[in-house]
Amino acid sequence: MSRDPASVSVALGTHNGASFVREQLLSILAQTRPVDQIVVSDDASADATVRIIEAVVREHEQSTGRAPELVVLRNPVALGVTANFEQALGAASGDVVILCDQDDVWHPDRVGAALRAMQGERRVDLVASDARLVDGAGEPLGRTLFDTLGVDASLQRRLQSADAFDELLRRNVVTGATVLVTRDLIERSTPFPTAWVHDEWLAMVASVRGGIALVERPLLDYRQHASNQIGVSRLSLRGRFARLGESRTDRNARLFDRAAQLADRLPRLTDDERVAAAVREKLAHEQARQALPASRVRRLKPVLRGWRSGGYRRFGLGAQDALRDLVQPV
Repeated sequence: MSRDPASVSVALGTHNGASFVREQLLSILAQTRPVDQIVVSDDASADATVRIIEAVVREHEQSTGRAPELVVLRNPVALGVTANFEQALGAASGDVVILCDQDDVWHPDRVGAALRAMQGERRVDLVASDARLVDGAGEPLGRTLFDTLGVDASLQRRLQSADAFDELLRRNVVTGATVLVTRDLIERSTPFPTAWVHDEWLAMVASVRGGIALVERPLLDYRQHASNQIGVSRLSLRGRFARLGESRTDRNARLFDRAAQLADRLPRLTDDERVAAAVREKLAHEQARQALPASRVRRLKPVLRGWRSGGYRRFGLGAQDALRDLVQPV
């Protein structure tokens, strides 16, 4: 696909975003490649979020004589982040859709750069980019999203190759605020599984059919503040040790639910038997982790078995996960 897609939509999820949404809207309207539609799915905001959005778009049209189509969906009862974005994506009509948080600021070429990446040497269904991390006032924090997530040059190459599926089986490194997706990927991916966040599920589906491309430079300012519904953080060594004292029951149940939904849904989306085998093996790994006994002494043998089989390295964070399974309390 070498030509510009016929239409580009923005899927903007909002919830009590009055503090920052004006700045975000202005950055969307200032793109070098204008967007054609903005779909706002507002999750029961109790502030002026929607009024601000409508006013910004109206002012832009009055001053320039043009504006993207604005679609506003209002949820009287909050759906939650993933369901809210699913609603926005379903209402978007564009050939491609760019996911958008309410509190970030797009760089002027965010749309254009993502489209060029999608139309590169191989046409892909998902594009993600790096982002500059900023504080609540918009001041740079001195690092980028890729820095914080450990997305180095080697991992970037793997995510843009046939190895993307194997990497995403271990952990998600795709952040929704940086993502562009095709209409075809949305249709294949929805409805989203209940145990998955929308961005990680879209990336997983793209990894087995459609492909992923990355833009290595930041295309937006990703704001980190106290009201983030989903943010990003880099744990200190002290913070990692503190996790060893947290209860393991809820986390391991959640990981098992995610693996079960993955094993149920993903093989239907590809004919690759390797994918089907891998998700079955991941499910077995998480089932074994969930079934570990309360006694730390009795956990030693099954954890060592999982380590020797390679499951901890293949399906998670390796030694870090094995250590958590050995020492965390129930």
